[in-house]
Amino acid sequence: MAASSSSSVAACMSIACGKDQPTMNIPPSSLSGLGARKRRLSSKCRTVCSAVKCQVSTYVICIETYTRVDCGLRIYIVGQAMAIAVKPEKEVTTKSRFPTTQRRVVVTGMGVETSLGRDPDIFYNNLLEGVSGISEIEGFDCAQFPTRIAGEIKNFSTDGWVDPKQVKRLDKFMLYVLTAGKKALANGGITEEVMKELDKARCGVLIGSGMGGMQVFNDAIAALSISYKKMSPFCVPFVSTNMGSALLGVDLGWMGPNYSISTACATSNHCILSATNHIIRGEADMMLSGGSDACIIPIGIGGFVACRALSQRNSDPTKASRPWDKGRDGFVMGEGAGALLLEELEHAKKRGAKIYAEVLGGSFTCDAYHMTEPHPEGNALKL
Repeated sequence: MAASSSSSVAACMSIACGKDQPTMNIPPSSLSGLGARKRRLSSKCRTVCSAVKCQVSTYVICIETYTRVDCGLRIYIVGQAMAIAVKPEKEVTTKSRFPTTQRRVVVTGMGVETSLGRDPDIFYNNLLEGVSGISEIEGFDCAQFPTRIAGEIKNFSTDGWVDPKQVKRLDKFMLYVLTAGKKALANGGITEEVMKELDKARCGVLIGSGMGGMQVFNDAIAALSISYKKMSPFCVPFVSTNMGSALLGVDLGWMGPNYSISTACATSNHCILSATNHIIRGEADMMLSGGSDACIIPIGIGGFVACRALSQRNSDPTKASRPWDKGRDGFVMGEGAGALLLEELEHAKKRGAKIYAEVLGGSFTCDAYHMTEPHPEGNALKL
């Protein structure tokens, strides 16, 4: 395994922890004999290795590093590039974790808007009890479509979470962001008094959307068929996937990182991990993160039907979603939002927040295989 930069070395080291196959063993005293470029890279290797130790300490303790033990550096040399391998010694328990200076990220609040419930506890209990949120679509006449079922939120109301003036003009995906995001704050104990004490320059929002303002886009097309003069001045901004995060940030006065990520079904995971990294890097102390979509409208159902992606098991809605079943015939569209309040550990402890979980990390990969189908051998998952 070879690397050409310190960032690549870190990736190689992370992988090498699972399999130790050094091509040569160089003791610390021999580093002086290396060229200047290799000495610099060796220094980077040692620095990065210390960081990797913290990242993988949940799984193994990597003890064969120059910074921890007086032993040789195991370095791969291929041409002019090097990478270091570290050897797993034993599993880590909560009492034997290495101390780390890396900022830790915890979940201190949750908010949801779903067809299974609009409160985290109700949502969770319904999941445990096997309750289905799939039913016949009631929001519009879908008789023309072969698919007439979805995870539709019935009788949605912002319940005072959103300014009534905004409710009439915003796309549902943005309303879901605003309500779920504010519910996460309330769930996390962010009262008006606590909000006043926050350093809002270090609080951000990263809530993504796969499709953005589809209803706004649909309405704009209908207006344009008559005249461009009939189009709403809010058409362009409200179609954008980042507008949910933007409006929530404006509403809260949070001036930290604020944007969205749009990666279809992986959107929320990408947002949560990216928000976590903002906190780890010290760019924020608190982030609202998650995802929102509202595609159960004619253009949304029609588009996915055209892709042959939706189940047509209309006669049995509650059993239509069966992704690992031999008789599966597609997925079932849903709508709603989920938001997590992520917070730096010491920041959360200082204000006495309830901690639900700790985010230990994650990774970004790509199958590089097909537009919609996963790789049959799961190559990206192996990385």
